[in-house]
Amino acid sequence: MSCRRCFWLLLLWSACAGAALLEQEITISEAEVQAAVDRAGPLEKRYGGVLNVSLQQPPTITLGQPEGRARVAAHVDLLSPLIKQPLPLAVVATAGIRYDDLSKAFYLDNPVAESVSSPQLGRDGEPLARQAVTSLLGQYFRNRPVYVLREDASLRERAARWLLKSVRIESGRMVATLAPF
Repeated sequence: MSCRRCFWLLLLWSACAGAALLEQEITISEAEVQAAVDRAGPLEKRYGGVLNVSLQQPPTITLGQPEGRARVAAHVDLLSPLIKQPLPLAVVATAGIRYDDLSKAFYLDNPVAESVSSPQLGRDGEPLARQAVTSLLGQYFRNRPVYVLREDASLRERAARWLLKSVRIESGRMVATLAPF
């Protein structure tokens, strides 16, 4: 290999290695995420005239449990013409994270109800309740960001609006990685 080629390969390698050194991270705390969820308010979803599912209070979010995901704990009311009073359900779900470049916001993504429990809920009704709750949580988080990168924030946060490379969930926080390449 010629000396000139070695020089260019060495220059390219150092530029790539240097790019990793330029990576910066912004952390978003679990408390910041919970505050955004608390502001989101209630939601009710109707399935024809057969079933109503409502989330009257914001869910509780725990980041990093299970690893790389968010745990969502909520109390949901299920109402059907077949039952006279709302059926309260304790729900535990997990969700990932996604970043929307247009709105410069982070959203909990694809929540899945892992468990739905109530003393009055029979074993036969659990799959239907789990499906209804998963759909409700999906709709709840679809348009409610858990964090928005602001232009009037810190220099790092303004840079994240343009240089965001990836986002991940760790125990107690979300981490956004910034890189110029």
